[in-house]
Amino acid sequence: MKLTIHGAARQVTGSMHLLEVDRYKILVDCGLDYEKDRNIQDNENFPFRPEEIDVVILTHAHIDHSGNLPTLIRMGFNGQILCTPPTADLTELLLLDSVSIFMNKASKGHRKRGKGKFNTGGGPQPLYLQKHVMDTVDRFVTIGFNRPFRINGNIELTFIPVGHLLGAAAAVLRVTENGEEKSIAFTGDIGRKNYPVLNDPQELPPVDYLVTESTYGGRYHTKDKSVEQTLIEVIDKACVKEQGRLIIPAFSIGRTQSLVYSLNKIFSEGLLPPVKVFVDSPMATMATGIFRKYHSLVNQDAQDFYKDKGDEFEFENLTYVENLKDSRQISNYYEPCIIISSAGMLEGGRIQDHLFYNVQNYYCTILFIGYCAKGTLGHRLLRGDSIVHIKDRELAVYATIKQTDVLSAHGDHNDLMENVKQQDKSKLKNVFLVHGETESMQLLANDLEQNGYIVTIPEKNVVYTL
Repeated sequence: MKLTIHGAARQVTGSMHLLEVDRYKILVDCGLDYEKDRNIQDNENFPFRPEEIDVVILTHAHIDHSGNLPTLIRMGFNGQILCTPPTADLTELLLLDSVSIFMNKASKGHRKRGKGKFNTGGGPQPLYLQKHVMDTVDRFVTIGFNRPFRINGNIELTFIPVGHLLGAAAAVLRVTENGEEKSIAFTGDIGRKNYPVLNDPQELPPVDYLVTESTYGGRYHTKDKSVEQTLIEVIDKACVKEQGRLIIPAFSIGRTQSLVYSLNKIFSEGLLPPVKVFVDSPMATMATGIFRKYHSLVNQDAQDFYKDKGDEFEFENLTYVENLKDSRQISNYYEPCIIISSAGMLEGGRIQDHLFYNVQNYYCTILFIGYCAKGTLGHRLLRGDSIVHIKDRELAVYATIKQTDVLSAHGDHNDLMENVKQQDKSKLKNVFLVHGETESMQLLANDLEQNGYIVTIPEKNVVYTL
């Protein structure tokens, strides 16, 4: 059995891991690599022949895990993509959105299809088109949680829920090779306990090898306040006392649903005076429909709320903004309000319009509730830049900038440690750390090694024999 980390090796994005069992090739995740020093077109350069991959396992829908699947198919992959049912539905939404982003960037060029790729005149080239997304969706084979699935005579797959996002799963593979039984788990992204809407991560079964994310290695989430307490404090100051507006950049899938549910609890219990809430993201509206579709998979708290008070994603004074015209009209709403819009790192989406009109507003607060990668507009605001570039203009920052990690969907250092420490160190032969910045990986590795575990921080494209 051979393992090669082709993506998210000593970096956060582009998760892509190749497991070879005899001559059978399994690709676990196929995400977009959008590190700041990378050209998006580099995602075409697979370090293997796509047509030689037998099957893909998708841990969850986020674009850094799923976003390069249509490219893989466009360039020759012809197998199945195994995932949970919610992951299939949410991935379709995200991939279609990626096409829109690609085409918007290419709109200034003349688009025509060339051999093997797309030429766009002077504009950037889209990695794939809607046709390739639909081809990807056709390849999905969905498998429920905790239901062993026989990939072939020697390989069995089980999806274990890990929180983080609706449908997100660790992929546990049990392999028989040359008469010997081996096991390996790929965590995907690990969630945290007591997260709004989502269930806690489930303990993984014992395995021989573990490939785990390390995004929050060396970092610890705030524990002294709940999600509701944090939101009440910010909203009370920004919208009640200052009579201003609160802008919350939030990813449309996952983060927005957890945020809306938390606001629903706050306002339905009368913990704050009513405040108008705009959810300005068509994708968030569609994703919320998928959360309703798989309501049996949300946590018990959300299910109890539904029984007692109704739809956890609907409440008085909440408006889901559909069209662009209504989105632009929000700037003319002068009463205190909360605007939830994508994207979370401020790289594109309707959030940039709201920032354009509000970043110079002294009575505006911008609350970041998630991670912002280096090089993004969100990162520049968080580091305190006094002037930022938005929509071809340099704008002074007068708005109040705040950040909280109470709605981060990633487990922190302690959560990552606990996930590994559930494994018997006498049986677990190696822990491979992926999907994290080098410093985070090293801090997590140091702690694991001090606890007696063997740890590898794999190099990109290096083959490890298991």
